[in-house]
Amino acid sequence: MNALNNNTMKTTSIYSDAVTLLKQLIETQSFSREEVDTAALLKEFWNELSIPYEEKGFNIWVKNKFFSSDKPSILLNSHHDTVKPNKDWTKDPFVALEEDEKLFGLGSNDAGGALVSLMATFRYFYDRADLPFNLIMAATAEEEISGKNGIASIWDDLGEIDLAIVGEPTEMHLAIAEKGLMVIDMTAKGKSGHAARDEGVNAISIAMKDIQWFHSYHFAQESDYLGPVKMSVTVINAGTQHNVVPSECHFTVDVRTTDAYSNEETLEIIKTHVKSEANARSTRLNPSSISADHPIVKAGLEMGRETFGSPTLSDQSLMPVQSLKMGPGRSQRSHQADEFIYLKEIEEGIQIYTELLERYAHTH
Repeated sequence: MNALNNNTMKTTSIYSDAVTLLKQLIETQSFSREEVDTAALLKEFWNELSIPYEEKGFNIWVKNKFFSSDKPSILLNSHHDTVKPNKDWTKDPFVALEEDEKLFGLGSNDAGGALVSLMATFRYFYDRADLPFNLIMAATAEEEISGKNGIASIWDDLGEIDLAIVGEPTEMHLAIAEKGLMVIDMTAKGKSGHAARDEGVNAISIAMKDIQWFHSYHFAQESDYLGPVKMSVTVINAGTQHNVVPSECHFTVDVRTTDAYSNEETLEIIKTHVKSEANARSTRLNPSSISADHPIVKAGLEMGRETFGSPTLSDQSLMPVQSLKMGPGRSQRSHQADEFIYLKEIEEGIQIYTELLERYAHTH
């Protein structure tokens, strides 16, 4: 009997509590920046288990019982905020509905299932004195908006982190690379003049040449797991009236960066190739990755999990350490109407997380 089966009996009650908590979270509104009530639920959950917690804003974190500064620390992290439900929901998004072995409700898949599964995994290891590493479980806010009052606001409070496991729906496969994001505001500058005469410098013409560059340029380096950097011009605005040559043209570029370049490096390459001014709104949402040779990745592969590169953004982008994204559920269900997660996915998620960490412990 392998470790996955050995863990099943021990995790049965932990699994039941995880599902109960997820139902409570679903039925408690927690839009980004409005997570006060779900934060209260999480604090109550840890209080009932007599596990001391720390808090800052709407971020709640706990440490294992035998935490030691002499050991490396692994962060288990997921978020308790949600997006707002779209108009296509046919079920009440704030009712936790069990139907056909599924649990429906806003945030069930993104990322409530991962959150409660990681919390259950933390409970499983909480009072283990033989762990060769520390575990910190952080339930954080503002992930859906990459807000400054989420994981970034508590990073220094967590202490030194050596590795992070970020809970997002990946069908419990290993996302070992994740694309970053930059939104760049471009300004093409010309000179105004009368459209009927051969005067002025049309800023739209300058912008058109730069836009063509964004459409056709290929970066020299390409990520093994994420492919090429992707740049898309998504907004454009210029001109005031039909007979005036515009002196400025503004356009916006959505840039999905990869682990082949940092955001800052990507921005500098762009600036050297275009005539328009380029100003990134932020460079903080970086691409992230973990070595395919890392022991925890190898442990996952030994368990039959697969590795892949993720195109979607998570709190990994704000973590300056190697991180792995994995969790129960499917990414395609996130932000969709009638969001759900299979109850079996949560049960399996807890079992796979616990076996993964058990295997990783044995490498130390």
